[in-house]
Amino acid sequence: MREIDILLVGVGGQGTILASRILAHVGQAAGYDIKVSEIHGMAQRGGSVVTQVRMGEKVYSPLIEEGRADVILAFEKLEALRWLSYLKAGGSLLVNDQAIYPVPVLAGLAEYPEDISGYLKAKIKDTVVLDALGTARECGNARAANVVLVGLLARRLPFAEEKWQEALAARVPARFLEVNRKAFAAGYGIS
Repeated sequence: MREIDILLVGVGGQGTILASRILAHVGQAAGYDIKVSEIHGMAQRGGSVVTQVRMGEKVYSPLIEEGRADVILAFEKLEALRWLSYLKAGGSLLVNDQAIYPVPVLAGLAEYPEDISGYLKAKIKDTVVLDALGTARECGNARAANVVLVGLLARRLPFAEEKWQEALAARVPARFLEVNRKAFAAGYGIS
């Protein structure tokens, strides 16, 4: 049972917390010791949301050291760029190709960087950039973009697909479960 460190980064309202709870549920069901740390900096106003999920046979700290994350799951591309230093050499970078402008950009005090996706792909060999929002819309609900990303992440982790389905059933409200199952399958199908 190897240690797995996953950093989930996004902006308030994107569903990073639900995604981390689904992930933790799967790891716990598989017998891993799980530690989770959540930071909600002004999340309701479009601020950064960062969740660190660490799992292994025995995990003592919930915090991932810089340069140690096996995977960064980014719900917004500027957040991927901001947290890139936390990815270890050879790690995976999974990025929703969505731009949500922070307040300084909206106020005209800063510019949103150009071609973040191109930069990330050039810098990190195992980078997948996808339109999770568009994929979720195709599945029936744009708010399921987080579960599209969870599906993409699931392909890189050592847990059976049925464990993910069980976690979805346990963590997603019943009235949204079917659309989230579709969203998960869409993300899971992307290699």
